[in-house]
Amino acid sequence: MTYALWIVQILLAAVFLFAGGMKLVVPLDQLQGPFPMPGPFIRFIGVVEALGGLGLILPGLLRIKPGLTPLAAAGLVIIMIGATALGLMAGDVTMALIPLGVLLLAAFVAYGRWRVAPLGKAPVAAESR
Repeated sequence: MTYALWIVQILLAAVFLFAGGMKLVVPLDQLQGPFPMPGPFIRFIGVVEALGGLGLILPGLLRIKPGLTPLAAAGLVIIMIGATALGLMAGDVTMALIPLGVLLLAAFVAYGRWRVAPLGKAPVAAESR
């Protein structure tokens, strides 16, 4: 399970670092979607996505505050709930499927790192009978 979580964390980190970086670098007039949003809000979402992507990887790699990884994943779940809702409000269900898939992967990481295979804890050995 640990390997699966690391693979998903790395893929999600790449997705969120790319998406967040694009929201920070690309001119605001090119970032307008079906619903116009204020420029500072788009930049804020970009910062949150980039920091969330870093939060999925760095605490586990550096072994500093590994409990931040499930919190970063949970924060990204909240962001993706908003993205899924915007896709549904636009009337295009297929536009909401990608954020929904990313939301499910982030929820998998949040739950997995919180309950199943927390970072920084030794695996529990099977009790001998």
